[in-house]
Amino acid sequence: MRRETAYKLAGRKHGSHHHGRAGIAKMREIRFKAWPEGQVQQARRSLAALRGVQVEQGTNPLSLVVHYSVLDYTLELLEESLVRAGFQLERTLLVRLHRALIYYVEDTQVHNLQSPERLIKQSHEVYINAYAAHPHGDHDDTPPDLRVSK
Repeated sequence: MRRETAYKLAGRKHGSHHHGRAGIAKMREIRFKAWPEGQVQQARRSLAALRGVQVEQGTNPLSLVVHYSVLDYTLELLEESLVRAGFQLERTLLVRLHRALIYYVEDTQVHNLQSPERLIKQSHEVYINAYAAHPHGDHDDTPPDLRVSK
């Protein structure tokens, strides 16, 4: 059975996203090394130039807090673009582990938001509706005078 057919029989539209929009707005901290001096303010201007990204100074003078939608950006994309532009991010073990976890979580969330809704709880209804839509049993639509006797 094709996916589109299964969605139609379950009363859902294939390709439509019914996912809630909760949790797509992210607020993340980006930490920088102390050198070169002035890179935090320059990075702030660079990030603020991106549409949909809001930047503010973090609690630490070497950090920025960025606000963005995971539908538009991920922390990994923002940080990779900063590194390619020559900015030096903090690379302590704890920060790298924290980054890796955030990268994974956001990547998984983006993948799930882009995937069609699955029919996990209503899969039995698909087969019930498909069975009801097809003729079954001993019913023969052939007129009696055209039937071949055995």
